[in-house]
Amino acid sequence: MKFHIPYPPVPEGGFWGTPTSTIDWCEENYVVSPYIAEAVNTVTNAGFIALALFALLNVYYQKHDKTYIFVAIGFITVGVGSWLFHMSLLYEYQLLDELPMIYATCIPYWVMFSHGKNKSDSLKVAGHITAAAITLTAIYLHYRNPTIHQAAYGILNAVIIFKGVHLAHTEVQDATARKNLNMLLAIGLTSFLSGYALWNIDIHLCDFWRSTRRSIGMPWGFLLEGHGWWHLLTGYGVYYYIVYLEYLGLYINGDNREKDYEFRWSYWILPHVDLTPAARARLENKKHE
Repeated sequence: MKFHIPYPPVPEGGFWGTPTSTIDWCEENYVVSPYIAEAVNTVTNAGFIALALFALLNVYYQKHDKTYIFVAIGFITVGVGSWLFHMSLLYEYQLLDELPMIYATCIPYWVMFSHGKNKSDSLKVAGHITAAAITLTAIYLHYRNPTIHQAAYGILNAVIIFKGVHLAHTEVQDATARKNLNMLLAIGLTSFLSGYALWNIDIHLCDFWRSTRRSIGMPWGFLLEGHGWWHLLTGYGVYYYIVYLEYLGLYINGDNREKDYEFRWSYWILPHVDLTPAARARLENKKHE
C-alpha cells in the first residue's frame, strides 16, 4: 500500500485573511495548514536562507571584501520576505520579497562598474544605480505590476553578468581561475534558468499540475510545486553568483589578494574561495603582534 494523504478541499480562507498580494501562485491556499497560505512555497525558502547564511559566514570568516556581506544580507532578506509573502499572501510582504531582490543586486552592479575608476567616479556609479533603484521602486509601487519588477530584475542581472564575463576575460590571466569562474557562472545560470523554467511551467499549466497533485496526494504532490523548485534552484544559483563575485573580486581589486586564496568545495556541491593556510597563519600572527 502506497503512503499518501488525499488533499483536502480548498478552504474558504485562513489565518491571514483575504490575500492582498498582486500575485497568487499555483499552489492551492491553506490546504496544508490554516496558518500557512502556501506551505511548499513557504518552506522551500529555508534552502534559500540557509545558502545565503552560509555565504555570509564564509565572507566573514574568509576575510572577503565587506561589500559581499551586504550582498549576502540582501539575499537573506529576500528569503525571509519570500517566506512571509507565501505564508500570508499579503502585499506588504510581497514587497519585502521583491524589492530587496533589486536592492541586493545593485551592490554587485556597483562593484563591477566601479572597477578601474577613481573614488569620485565610483561614487557617481553608486549615485546612478541608487537613483535607478529609487525610480524603479516608485514606478512599481504606482503601477503594482509584477512584470515591471521581473523585467527590471532580469535586465539588471544580465548587465552584471555580461560585465563580469568581460572583466574575467580581460583581468584574470590565471587559466585555472578563469576555468573555475566559467564553471561557477555556468552552474549558477543553469540552476537559475532551470528554476525559472519550472516557475513558468507551473504558472501556465496550473490546472494540470493541480489535478495531478490531487491525484497522487500528499506528500508526493509537493514535489510537483514548480514555484517551490524555483526557490531551491534560484537559492543555489544565487549562492554560486556570490562566490563568483568574490572570486572575481580578488582579481580586479588591484591589491594582488588572489594569491592568498584557494578555490575549494564542500560536499562536492558547495564551492567557496578560502584563505590559504599560510595566509590565515599570517593574519593570526598579526593579531598577536
